[in-house]
Amino acid sequence: MKFDTFIVPFRELSFFAAAQSTDRNRRMLESAHYPSLNAAGTAMSAQISRSLIKNLELFRALSDDNLDAALEQAQTLRVEEGGVVFQQGEEATRFFVLLHGHLKVVQITPEGEQVVVRYVNPGDVFGIAHAMRRSHYPATTVAAQESLVLAWPDAEWDKLIRSNPQFASFALQTVGQRLQDAHSRIRELSTEEVEQRVARAILRLVDESGEQTPEGIEIEFPITRQDIAELTGTTLHTVSRLLSAWKDRGLVSTGRKRVIVRSMDELIRLAEGPQHTPRHAVRPQD
Repeated sequence: MKFDTFIVPFRELSFFAAAQSTDRNRRMLESAHYPSLNAAGTAMSAQISRSLIKNLELFRALSDDNLDAALEQAQTLRVEEGGVVFQQGEEATRFFVLLHGHLKVVQITPEGEQVVVRYVNPGDVFGIAHAMRRSHYPATTVAAQESLVLAWPDAEWDKLIRSNPQFASFALQTVGQRLQDAHSRIRELSTEEVEQRVARAILRLVDESGEQTPEGIEIEFPITRQDIAELTGTTLHTVSRLLSAWKDRGLVSTGRKRVIVRSMDELIRLAEGPQHTPRHAVRPQD
């Protein structure tokens, strides 16, 4: 297997089971040895441990021989924080699986506004334009933190689908889930107040990528208030007001690129809507 690196800068509750799985993958990846770049800036080849892949649901059912065959055409990509895996509008030549870290999927609207579409978590398959019969990537994918990615040439997609029924099933579920998520986002933007949307978005991130700490449950990758604004269709000013008010009430703790949920019950009530919200809740308007 070859090793490659992207260093392009970006232009400007199943929670507990997920946390245990993330911790296990992190420990395994941290114990693995990957080559560093040589003086000329090129990467040396490396063989990734088969055991790292077998832990992923996507590949769990494969025999060792089938797993080796699936990995023959793969590359490992180490992506620095802020690095770009692919750009919106770029020709779709590869698809990917995230092994470690977190990625942010962003899209520029026809009006020129940037929207955070979703976050990619370890074990997720992404960049699957081929599966949706698209020739170009519909969004840009950026590393929210240093990440490790497996990449395959686009031509390998159909081979994996034919030889790996579990991969095919997982890919179909992924496409279906993303369509459902897109419909949910449209509904939330059109029917929910901004405080409800922000609460729901933070709960979703905690559920997907939360880590228990002495202070509460922390979103385990760096996330800014601007990111939350772009994820929920509101403004930086509104998100800042909300988080400051929630911090005063003891619902969250925030810092530089950090969000920690201290009161899950209160945040869930806010996400459920006005009928569940105490009278002192903040009601900012977009």
